[in-house]
Amino acid sequence: MHVVILAEFAVASGGAEKVAVESARGLAEAGVAVSFIQAVDGPADALLDHPRIRHISLGLADVWSLPAWKGAVTGIWHGEAARRLGAALDALPVRADCIHLHQWTRALSPSVLPVLLARGVPVAVTLHDYFLACPNGLYYRFDRAEPCTLKPLSASCIAASCDPKSRLHKLVRVARSAAMRTAIGAGHLDVVHVCDASVGRADALLAGFDLRHHRLDNPVRTPKGPAAEPARGDAIAYVGRLTPEKGADLVADAARQAGIPALFIGAGPLEERLRATPGVEVLGWRSPVEVEAVLRNRARAVCAPSRWYETGPLTVYEALAAGIPAVASTRAGASEKVEDGVTGFTVEPDVGALAAVFAKLADSRLVQRTGRAAYERYWAAPMTLAVHAAGLIRIYESAMRGTARKLNDINPDSAFSLAMNR
Repeated sequence: MHVVILAEFAVASGGAEKVAVESARGLAEAGVAVSFIQAVDGPADALLDHPRIRHISLGLADVWSLPAWKGAVTGIWHGEAARRLGAALDALPVRADCIHLHQWTRALSPSVLPVLLARGVPVAVTLHDYFLACPNGLYYRFDRAEPCTLKPLSASCIAASCDPKSRLHKLVRVARSAAMRTAIGAGHLDVVHVCDASVGRADALLAGFDLRHHRLDNPVRTPKGPAAEPARGDAIAYVGRLTPEKGADLVADAARQAGIPALFIGAGPLEERLRATPGVEVLGWRSPVEVEAVLRNRARAVCAPSRWYETGPLTVYEALAAGIPAVASTRAGASEKVEDGVTGFTVEPDVGALAAVFAKLADSRLVQRTGRAAYERYWAAPMTLAVHAAGLIRIYESAMRGTARKLNDINPDSAFSLAMNR
């Protein structure tokens, strides 16, 4: 099997890139030939250094690095991105059996979708967010600090001032969403969901598309080691972008109300405010090895209090794997892996509710008990890279069979030829 993985970056700077890179490595280790295509020119993760991984860069620029007018135009439809991607696919020495798209909003644009769909092979898309349906990608009202309830691209959606940047940015994103729907047209996509809640939500939001839904957990590369001792920790930890929609401010305010320190690993627009909050320590970005060391030494719990319907976040799974209790928002997909009161707590993204949970975590016996349960239950069914790769292979094989059946309906001879050449 030969799989093309398409992402805009080849370094794990965010959840989507992390999953794309790690899945490429997992597939290669499982014996699959992988061509990893990155859109934006830049460095590549060392995980892509494997004899079964072919690494290709399209050499494109991140639209956010371009002048505003040019970034808007290329974000809506980037013809050069489509041309370069098509040329890269044509130059592959072996035809792809499946193409897996992880990102397209920072450089590729909807222009690449017809290129992918025209290849005659399954095209899988992982829903790391809601850009397939929602113009701002999060299905979240930044103007109201709450999840959205509007039908994507309806008159009410278009009129809403929900973009985190400006009304002009919203109009550009609406144009991009409209272009995306046109680009997909009657094409078929295999959509990979990383949490249960995403399946039902996206199915309703994406009504009208020809989709097949698949459910697969994101991989967690945390190696199994001794369980952490979170009762020795002194702070509630938060790892990730410091933004309102991810709830970073909620952690700071709730920890202060509960009288417990808050520790932040990451950067973002709330950094200045957080640094000015008593009892808060902001470390900035750290390497994965450094993050694990800090959490094992300092965290009584890891908190992910997302205000939006976040499909992850990975930090919750990594905490459970280390034996650190997790406090997850009921709106986050990761809360599905947290057993309330057993391996951590699930809670509404509200200062008062979070503060009540943080106050409970002053009890070292509770912290140690939930941490131990988190560790034992995670490792009873670990979300390892090998498990993830095996799941991807099953999805690809199912999608390939579905494509062969469709071809058979159109032209039995071509379908037979395709099957014989696999």
